[in-house]
Amino acid sequence: MANTTLIGAITDALRIALQQDERVIILGEDVGKNGGVFRATEGLQEEFGETRVMDTPLAEAAIIGASIGLAVNGMIPIAEIQFLAFAYPAYEQLVSHVSRIRMRSQGRFSAPMVVRAPYGGGIRAPELHCDSPEVIFAHVPGLKVVVPATPYDAKGLLLAAIADPDPVLFFEPMRIYRSFREEVPEGYYTVPIGKARVVQEGTDCTVFAWGAMVPVALQGADLARKQHGISVEVIDLRSLSPLDRDAIRDSVMKTGRAVVLHEAPRHAGFGAEIVATINDLALDALMAPVMRVTGYDTPYPLFALEDAYMPDAARVAEGIVQAMNYEIGARL
Repeated sequence: MANTTLIGAITDALRIALQQDERVIILGEDVGKNGGVFRATEGLQEEFGETRVMDTPLAEAAIIGASIGLAVNGMIPIAEIQFLAFAYPAYEQLVSHVSRIRMRSQGRFSAPMVVRAPYGGGIRAPELHCDSPEVIFAHVPGLKVVVPATPYDAKGLLLAAIADPDPVLFFEPMRIYRSFREEVPEGYYTVPIGKARVVQEGTDCTVFAWGAMVPVALQGADLARKQHGISVEVIDLRSLSPLDRDAIRDSVMKTGRAVVLHEAPRHAGFGAEIVATINDLALDALMAPVMRVTGYDTPYPLFALEDAYMPDAARVAEGIVQAMNYEIGARL
């Protein structure tokens, strides 16, 4: 076992993939000599060479376009986008080509490729470096969207994504890249895509979160317990597409109340899909409307307002308390 950070677990997964399969290549801006903006690929070009770990021009559409060409011709490209919001120029490639190649070719071709991208706020970065637009990718049929929250999951999910026969978008919460360590197996293992994780069991209310919001969910749950005696279950979804609808149903059937937490804007955020899933599968169990604790419906702000924008433990605890205190007819 190795005691490592989330970013260290990602580097380990990439090294293992490169060692085990010569078809695996890494491409992106500064991933080679510099090891990536967050050093996720540090040392890999030196170890595996420039044909396996290659720097590209500053052209995200070209990075994704080249990756799909490589993928349909037998390679397994791992494309790094420096920050997720930089993928907007490549959105057309992802939506028009990457996601549709299996259907378009009637199964003759698939695109076994991974797109890695840091996302989210909390690091005092400039504009377009902190967006959390995972919902616009999760909406696209044919794309899998995975968001780890721990080093163990980061390594296992990334190796599962690399082994997947279809395209996987792997979004990395940069706020917690190096915020904590945990024991991670040194060899090859996978974590199944599409399966949520029960982080903490509870009986009164469930908080659903992913990525950097999972630690915030735990902090909010702890605050609600200390201040109000509320027993809170915390679920890390880990995968947004496919979504573990059974885990959502089972937890809400158990607790009867739910809070959805994400740092993206509230309007049409992925939290709305979770609310709809609860309505579909566990409406009869609900004892209160599902509460949402989210970012605000504005572009991600600059430094001075970042702390005010990001959901924190106090807002999560407030959402939990609101769910617990709801009374039928109180809003009429």
